[in-house]
Amino acid sequence: MRFTEPDERLALREAVRSFASSYGGGYYRAKAREGAYLTELWAEAGKLGYIGVNIPEEFGGGGGGIGDLAAVLEELSAAGCPTLMMVVSPAICGTVLSRFGTPDQRRRWLPGIASGTTIAAFAITEPDAGSNAHNITTTARPDGGGWVLSGRKTFISGVDVADAVFVVGRMEDTSGRLAPALFMVPTDAPGFEARRIEMDLVSPDHQFALFMDDVRLPGDALVGDPGSGLLQLFAGLNPERIMAASLATGSARHALQAAVGYAREREVWGRPIGAHQGLAHPLAQVKVEVELARLMTQKAAALYDAGDDESAGEAANMAKYAAGEASARAVDQAVQTLGGNGLASEYGIGAAVAASRLGRIAPVSREMVLNYVAQHSLGLPKSY
Repeated sequence: MRFTEPDERLALREAVRSFASSYGGGYYRAKAREGAYLTELWAEAGKLGYIGVNIPEEFGGGGGGIGDLAAVLEELSAAGCPTLMMVVSPAICGTVLSRFGTPDQRRRWLPGIASGTTIAAFAITEPDAGSNAHNITTTARPDGGGWVLSGRKTFISGVDVADAVFVVGRMEDTSGRLAPALFMVPTDAPGFEARRIEMDLVSPDHQFALFMDDVRLPGDALVGDPGSGLLQLFAGLNPERIMAASLATGSARHALQAAVGYAREREVWGRPIGAHQGLAHPLAQVKVEVELARLMTQKAAALYDAGDDESAGEAANMAKYAAGEASARAVDQAVQTLGGNGLASEYGIGAAVAASRLGRIAPVSREMVLNYVAQHSLGLPKSY
């Protein structure tokens, strides 16, 4: 057993760390406050091969696994530049297309996703379904050789910068039976409308409500095998949780670094405030919790990359839970350490308060993770 990452991944982390440091939290917050995306960072990361590190080499990617992509996102987040589109475009959409897409679909979409020149969003949540994906009502009916898609989605990230949206819906067959299905929907398709949801978040990743009113799609918009929609969906949700955990642990590292740096330099009564156990112990506790979350995240990624989807599902949920809790605690303690400066724009910690709570809500709430662990890990009766 190894509890350290391979040398190649450690080198990848170091390269991304160096790259991301040229941007940093100041760049991220400035872009977010002007309502713009991290266009320059995304484009350069794509050229350097970081966005597509998990995409097969034959389609212009790095040929690595989800663990490599998770390392990239963690280091970007630790440098103060987390982006949800790394979770969505290469991790969810890229993974599902790589594993289940037809040859034509892979050739069409994967090279652009790998280079970052194409961005795909992911749409599963609906206003009346929430965490209950079984209640999804977005439906595609066959029409000639294609499909007509209708439905609504909410809290969909990055539609303003996306070329297409990976929509989770239901497919109506000739007998009227509904089955889970995934569709690639161009954002400029007639009948497709995105409305921005105003959020109290300082983030360049904007949220949208989607309205699809008889959107006509070609037959090859249906991703992969028509009978394997549910399998394909879950193949994308495990990477989603792993990547969300990596974003949270990276963000926690960023907050902890700021707090520790301040605690070393800020003096009260002739001593650095970090010398007092009232601050030193909470910061040390955050460090322990972050490292535990990182270990579980790396375990989940290793299981997924080894093809053990079932075990990866359990570990990915646990990693996402642990990382969300660690991130919220890290940011809270950073604010407490800096005192009033913790909410001053100069230090950039206050902007992370709302964002850190996101890790406890999305892409799956902490309560639903606990439901999963209670039922699947502990064998307790289903509670919902």
